[in-house]
Amino acid sequence: MSSESVTKQVLTHPVHFLAFGFGSGLSPKAPGTCGSLIIVPVLFGFSFLSANTFIVATMLVSLSGIYICGRSAELLKTHDHPGIVWDEFAGMFVTFLFIPITWQNLIAGFILFRLFDILKPWPIKWVDKKVSGGLGIMLDDILAGLAACGCLHGLNLLW
Repeated sequence: MSSESVTKQVLTHPVHFLAFGFGSGLSPKAPGTCGSLIIVPVLFGFSFLSANTFIVATMLVSLSGIYICGRSAELLKTHDHPGIVWDEFAGMFVTFLFIPITWQNLIAGFILFRLFDILKPWPIKWVDKKVSGGLGIMLDDILAGLAACGCLHGLNLLW
């Protein structure tokens, strides 16, 4: 499928538009990084809301992503198109669970999440290879988010 065709679908189909992170996944270079970056202002906005609201939002982004990413991949007839970045949104939300959202934490969390998402240490790589469909697309990024979250909690203890 041509990139022009994918772009048209992303901009006209609601599931693709969400899966491709409101168009951020159309970036020709590093779409996952672009998807992770575009969610940072949303995370900052959540710093003014309660922890319970953040937890509910994280669950909604994660659970809805199973359908959104799975359906988009199915329609595109691919396992996990690089432009599908809703999973990065979920991973970034998970990264900041129970973390104060400061500019320092936003930078550190972003870097940690991208490292775990790109390097895919065990078990992230295993999940990426073995779990299919929307759950597989989402789960490796959620695990990367959990690893980044754990590291970020450790950094916050040291700071």
